Amino acid sequence: MKITEVRAAGLRGQTPLGGWQEELRRDDVVHTLIAVHTDEGLIGIGSVFTTEKLVHAALDLLEPVLIGENPLEPERLSERLHRCTFWMGRGGSVTHTISGIDTALWDLLGKATEQPVGRLLGGRYRDRVRPYASLLMDEPNRLAEHLSALKGVGWTSFKIGWGPFGRVSTKLDENIIQAAREAIGSGARLMVDAGGSDSNWRNDLKWALRTARMLDAYDVSWFEEPLSPDAMADYVDLRRASPIHIAGGEVFTRRQSFYPWIEQGAFDIVQPDVTKVGGLSEQRRIGWMAQDRGIRLIPHGWNTAVGLAADLQLASALADTDFVEYIAGSDYVDNICAQPWVLDSDGMLEIPSGPGLGIELDPEALGRYTDAGALLAR
Repeated sequence: MKITEVRAAGLRGQTPLGGWQEELRRDDVVHTLIAVHTDEGLIGIGSVFTTEKLVHAALDLLEPVLIGENPLEPERLSERLHRCTFWMGRGGSVTHTISGIDTALWDLLGKATEQPVGRLLGGRYRDRVRPYASLLMDEPNRLAEHLSALKGVGWTSFKIGWGPFGRVSTKLDENIIQAAREAIGSGARLMVDAGGSDSNWRNDLKWALRTARMLDAYDVSWFEEPLSPDAMADYVDLRRASPIHIAGGEVFTRRQSFYPWIEQGAFDIVQPDVTKVGGLSEQRRIGWMAQDRGIRLIPHGWNTAVGLAADLQLASALADTDFVEYIAGSDYVDNICAQPWVLDSDGMLEIPSGPGLGIELDPEALGRYTDAGALLAR
């Protein structure tokens, strides 16, 4: 089997709000799907957290390295792409694009061998995993209504983030958390994401420590991105002093970026995004490295159904990855697969056991957001 072509298509029309100060619009493209085509008709699918213009530019560099290669060797090919582009933009959009290619290659390997990717990654520790509904914060009453509605349809874990939190007043911050806890009840899991990678984030270590103590009073499971993503020394100090777990890492690319943070003890929970970090190959290596140091990997998942499928496969293959992020109410997660995602009676998601990522894109549904024929047509 040989690679014949790599295609990309951006998703537009229902882009969800992102929480950034420079806000997204519905037709902005921040998620791009990748399709790796082969001479035997098999197609692998991946997802990239980058606008399609940058993905197409990156493919001008990457595709010539891939054409004619055996697609059933994802780690070798992805590492070759990293090395071949070292002088042309290591990290950033080039690595983001490699992420989508790598995931597509794992999908192809699974389809060719008729195995789920999780088994190929080392074995299936679990066949289902708990998702947490991830949504942006709002003023307390509206947020409580949204959370109550999600709880009513079976969600048992929730992460709220960004919005006004840490940006208006400490009183409003606590009112938001109190309303959220009351809406979901004492038995549900609650996580809080400050959104420290916001371009206008201004809070510091002292704010983060005071806030962590407040969150502990409401039984918050982890505090995510409470600081600027470059403030490693402050993260180390915060993790040592915080009464609750500290999480981060969603903006980093490649395993090498995670090494110093993990070695210095900056995180209790590390959160690489499969659509940015270099794909499943890099994500798995980060998971192994973290596990050896008593740190859990819980993937960042504010992306697409393809990214979610990859995270589910990884969750089956890593012993300590017992949560996945599920962006609540996104058409790009809920409405592009032939089979919709369904919570079971325990609020869990089944990890697909079919070949590859275990999902099938619905061309007609996908066509509402991109040129599905140009992406998938054989």
